[in-house]
Amino acid sequence: MNDENHLYEYSVIRYVPAVEREEFVNIGLVMMCKRMRWIKMQLHMPDSKIRVFRSELPMDALHHQATSLSLIADADPSGGPIAQLPVEERFRWLTAVRSACIQTSRPHPGLTADLDKEFDRIFSEQVM
Repeated sequence: MNDENHLYEYSVIRYVPAVEREEFVNIGLVMMCKRMRWIKMQLHMPDSKIRVFRSELPMDALHHQATSLSLIADADPSGGPIAQLPVEERFRWLTAVRSACIQTSRPHPGLTADLDKEFDRIFSEQVM
């Protein structure tokens, strides 16, 4: 990256075991810069934290669902037609409001000269 600041948006990815209890644990981050056509997603799903919540969803099913989102962020052809959309449309789809066991926070904007470094900083603060 150069010294120019880039506008980005990010959302924290959450595991929500029971929507009606409004409990969640942060399990990842997705960040996008439209101008740079850049998107990055990373997951951190510690079984010990996730198992604290009472849930009927098996861990392998949770991992499968989260991995499916990563395929879309990475534009992997096995992610289906959504994975082939432009960066900003994939980000919007990934961060759309849903009542599923994997949800995202509201998107938050920011400015940075180094997208990867900023991603690592936010991931460390919000997920780890």
